This record gives sequence, C-alpha cells and structure tokens, in this order.
Amino acid sequence: MKAFVHEGHKDFEGLSYRSDFPEPNVGAGDVKVAIKSAGLNHRDLFIVQKRHGAEDPALVIGSDGTGVVVETGENVTGTHVGDEVVIIPSLRWEKKSPAPPESFDILGFPDNGTLAEQIVVSEKQIAPKPDYLTWEEAGVLPLSALTGYRALFTRGGLKSGDRVFIPGIGSGVATYMLQMAKAAGATVIVSSRSREKLDKAKALGADILLDNGQDWSKALNGEKVDLVIESVGAATFHRSLELLKAGGTIVSFGASAGDEFPLNIREFFYNQWSLHGSTMGSIEEFHEMLDLFSKSQIHPVIDSTYNLKDAEKALERLKNGSQFGKIAIRIS
Repeated sequence: MKAFVHEGHKDFEGLSYRSDFPEPNVGAGDVKVAIKSAGLNHRDLFIVQKRHGAEDPALVIGSDGTGVVVETGENVTGTHVGDEVVIIPSLRWEKKSPAPPESFDILGFPDNGTLAEQIVVSEKQIAPKPDYLTWEEAGVLPLSALTGYRALFTRGGLKSGDRVFIPGIGSGVATYMLQMAKAAGATVIVSSRSREKLDKAKALGADILLDNGQDWSKALNGEKVDLVIESVGAATFHRSLELLKAGGTIVSFGASAGDEFPLNIREFFYNQWSLHGSTMGSIEEFHEMLDLFSKSQIHPVIDSTYNLKDAEKALERLKNGSQFGKIAIRIS
C-alpha cells in the first residue's frame, strides 16, 4: 500500500513516500479502515526529529485520520463494512480520569499511524464520522480537538460566562479551543505576534485580540481572566499568570517555547491559583468532544491540504509555524 514513512535516517532525511509498504492484518476485535484523509500535528515533527531513531523499524507517522471500514475481525459486533468513521488516537485510555494509565500511548508511535492507505485499529479506536463534516475536516479533527477539549473542560472546568485566555493562537489545538470555548458561552481572549493570525481569530469569534508586543495586562485595563490554557511554555507562562484572577486556573499541555522557568511560589499561593497539567484525552472524552462539535456544528479550520506524496512539504509548513488551523493530508 502507499504510505508516508520514517526510516533509516534521523530527522527529515528519513522521510519517504512508499508504494510498497505492507498492508496491515486484521486481528480479533480489530477493524481495517481505508483512510480517506488525515492530518498533521506537532507530535509528528517531534517523533521524526526526536523519538523515532534511524535504527528503528520503518514507521508510518500520523495520529489523525478518517475513512471507511473495509474489513472487520472476529468479535467485532458494533461496526460494519462501509461505516464511515473517525480514528481515535488515544490508545489504552478508555475512561475519563485525572491522569492517563501507564499503558497509555498515542497512535503514530510506536504503532503505525494514519498517513497510509489503510490502518488496523481496535474497534474501540473508532467513532462515527459526523455527517456534516467533509472528509478533510473529519481527518484533521482527532488529536488536536481531543487535546483542547480535555484542557478546556475536564482540566480547566470552563463554563458559560467564563473569560479564557489562549496565548499563541494559530495552532490546530488553539483554533479548536477558541471554537469550543465560544460554543460553550465563554469570552475568549487570544494572543499572537502575527496580525494576520489575530484577524483570522477575530473572524472565528475571538472577543479580544492581544499582540505579543503589547503589555497584556495594560491592554486589558487590569481585568483578569478565569482560565488560561498554556501551550507555549516558558516564553509566555509568567505573562499569562499576570492575567489570571485570584482563585483562577491555568492549564498547561505544551512547552514549544521552553520547558523550564522560575516560579514565585509565594505569589502563586497568595493568589490561590490552580495549576493543572493535561495530555490529550481518553476515548470517553473523545466522544464528548464529538458531541459538542456536532451539537454546535463546529467546522475545523483547515490551513492547507496536501496529497500523501507531498507530506514532507506539509511537515515543512508545520515546522515553519506559518499555518493557521490544521494541515490536511489527502490519502484517497
């Protein structure tokens, strides 16, 4: 089958488009899905650049995907050939919990992922494709939307009327969080160094736009927020805390701009702030996320679409950070 693979070398040098990759076999409890469309995440870059070694077996990357069931294994009872489904990338984490189980993994490493014509996953790892979404929209949904949902609602406790700050608008997760928070009735504040990205965020419903060159607190006239969702890391964490009200919550799920920074503990406990970590989410939360998307008719924001053979160009765009929303990969 055709697949986009990392093997033999480190970093981008190990990427290749292959037409002879072995088709996966279906086991008991499994389903085989012919992938129609997939999506990229920063995790794919991390795997290619940091995690998957030159000496490791060939790996099909990708955690996002949607397609049609073409084969079912023994003991599969709720799924049928022809069903249109979305792939759930959360492996071995079924129920919502404070933290994932030790056996938790994410599809696409170490398991083969979605940038291929076919994939075999457990029946638990699929959900019905929302009818109102196109193949490209459904294909970019899974990992980022699930990550944003858990950060906002499970960990952040977002509710209608809250004010939430999302620094670094433009990534797939951030755009999903903007859309979900607005659907939930929140006031959404976003930041970016790009005027173009801020304008696009406004068109999506962002209530207040902050330029990274501004003094954010002054720009908000000293008004505070109930919740901050931090995925940038050291570059913005302290600035984000300055906007958080006493008793407010900050959720962190990424550190693209630095892992470590000093923290004033006294300031933290005097303000009664709550800090929560978050990582993607469970299968249960995936179904909750899909329900919110369907009820609110949320459409993913697609930055651009590439054919499978051009997936390396798509990864380069993701690496450059110029995208707004998700990058889709057309499989068939």
